[in-house]
Amino acid sequence: MQDYDYMKLALTMAQATSGQASPNPKVGAVVVKNGEVLGMGAHLKAGTPHAEVHAINAAGEQAKGADIYVTLEPCSHYGKTPPCADLIIRSGIKRVVVAALDPNPLVAGNGIAKLKKAGIEVEIGVGEADANAMNESFYHFIQTKTPYVTIKAAASLDGKTAAKTGDSKWITSPESRLDVHQLRHEHDAILTGVNTIIHDNPHLTTRLPRGGKNPIRIVLDTHLRIPLESNVIQDRAVQTIIFTGSEVDTRKSESIQQFGVEVFSFPQQSVLIPDVLKELGKRNMISVLVEGGSEIHSSFIENEAFQQIVLYIAPKIIGGKNAIPLIGGQGIELVGNAKKLKFESVEPIGCDLKIIAKPRKEDKFVCSPE
Repeated sequence: MQDYDYMKLALTMAQATSGQASPNPKVGAVVVKNGEVLGMGAHLKAGTPHAEVHAINAAGEQAKGADIYVTLEPCSHYGKTPPCADLIIRSGIKRVVVAALDPNPLVAGNGIAKLKKAGIEVEIGVGEADANAMNESFYHFIQTKTPYVTIKAAASLDGKTAAKTGDSKWITSPESRLDVHQLRHEHDAILTGVNTIIHDNPHLTTRLPRGGKNPIRIVLDTHLRIPLESNVIQDRAVQTIIFTGSEVDTRKSESIQQFGVEVFSFPQQSVLIPDVLKELGKRNMISVLVEGGSEIHSSFIENEAFQQIVLYIAPKIIGGKNAIPLIGGQGIELVGNAKKLKFESVEPIGCDLKIIAKPRKEDKFVCSPE
């Protein structure tokens, strides 16, 4: 096997922990000697041993003179756990293959420098693209101090998310809906608007066949209109935060908080998307799944406050100008001013299509003649 094959094994182990390690990155490690895999590990949860620790402990004394493949630069500082770079040095490992450098200022090349100073051979960049893609939300959070935002929506072929009556069950297939629950499992928080709560009364929990992690529930509700009987208030399934403006009924707020739900009021009358993301960042939420209605989607898009859109397109036509569109708001006046995206992937799922699109940061190409 070649270096990339072992790194791919480490990447696979790391990817399997999606939704578990936040606010830390996903990391996998494999210890190899004379073509034999001696130990493997992944970082399972913040505050627990890192991937390198599991892999080296599994290898034991045989780690001496071995190679270790790590998807992210080993840490060099004391946090909730000791530095992994120090453990690698003590273990007698002779060569470290790293997929990607850690953008965290507490690491940022220091781990590599410590290993090289100890006389250990270090190779960087094997499987780098895969490692960076896997931890895209972590990188975004480290660089911006705000969470990585995924807008999720399901729509008919003509871009409608509900009929003119508001009925939306079900536009997409069971397979697509199951995939959405996987997305919930992988995100720290799920965000919606009060209109969705009033109309659909969702639980906003993760329901996978083998279980899953429930994301923290975030509700944007400027005037605190949420009904007390709402599932997100009554079920106590997971931490729930309602963001409001400054002018709300304090008695209703107190009643809601008796159910263990936090009501966070901003000092201004309105709830602004940048302020919401900044507050979530302070709470170490590195990823947010937006499952709102057309107006919530519009707010995030108008603020350019999203990093990707996951759209499930059903082979159905709803029709009608009064049916609810995917994106609300006033819209633009000129097509030339449209938000430009690029398709990252398009794949069939059940009888639907799953499309992942991300903002296009520059006009390096034109999709059609000007």
